[in-house]
Amino acid sequence: MQTLEHVSNHIVYLTRVEVTDRPILVAVSGAKKTLIIDAGNSVSHAQLFQAELAKIDWSGDMLVLTHSHWDHIFGLGHVDIPVICQERTYRNVKEMQSLSWDDHALDQRVEEGIEIPFCADAIKLEFGSKRDISMKLPDIVFEKSLTIDLGDITCIVEHVGGDHAADSCIVYVPEEKTLMLGDCLYANLYADKWNYTAEEALRLVEKIESYDADTYILSHHDQPCTKQEMEQEFKLFKDCASLVGKHQGDQAAMERELATKLNRDLTESERETVGFFVNGYAS
Repeated sequence: MQTLEHVSNHIVYLTRVEVTDRPILVAVSGAKKTLIIDAGNSVSHAQLFQAELAKIDWSGDMLVLTHSHWDHIFGLGHVDIPVICQERTYRNVKEMQSLSWDDHALDQRVEEGIEIPFCADAIKLEFGSKRDISMKLPDIVFEKSLTIDLGDITCIVEHVGGDHAADSCIVYVPEEKTLMLGDCLYANLYADKWNYTAEEALRLVEKIESYDADTYILSHHDQPCTKQEMEQEFKLFKDCASLVGKHQGDQAAMERELATKLNRDLTESERETVGFFVNGYAS
């Protein structure tokens, strides 16, 4: 069951659902306006968030998209407030408007390597057999960044890109020292093997570390991360980016050196991250 959780008096989020790939949805509320972050993966997802917000007397005044992957934009059919996005996101949504989402079309795009089985399966589970998927085009388009004044609360939206999606954006609330990362820190899923590239990962981590944040919200994590948790994640990224070149993509050698550095066995998650960097090096 999805629940509405409070980060603070000004920030709430709707918990994720793994099986149908529903990401966390966030709302940031100031004295004058409320900003919704991401539209959700379906109209029913968007409607649930709206209903949960109504229970605390919040109502969205505008919405910003973190990127254009289906699970963040398919709720646009329910959105009747101004939508903000980065210019690449706008172009991607426009292209996706013309696509069919029935089983045949999805399976064909998977066969052609345009879509991936993970997403196709989640779409089928979320929507069932009847899929009336429509997306309105965003209303406001920016290139690099913009600042939104909600009244005593400010949201800074910045395009950061990354391996996961070239159009990825983050949303920073300085008054709350909270940073919404969307999916930007996740691996590239649209590849033969899911991967990180060392150069891009280092660039992205450096950008994220430039923000003074204590709380980080990632769209497919169970709950927000603390500064300490993210510092550990950033260190892992930096170590992997360094070791993948040093060991020329030798995963076993990377894991041995990393385990020695940490003075413990690697977790399954850490091994997965190492593997993603190896995949990016090999490609």
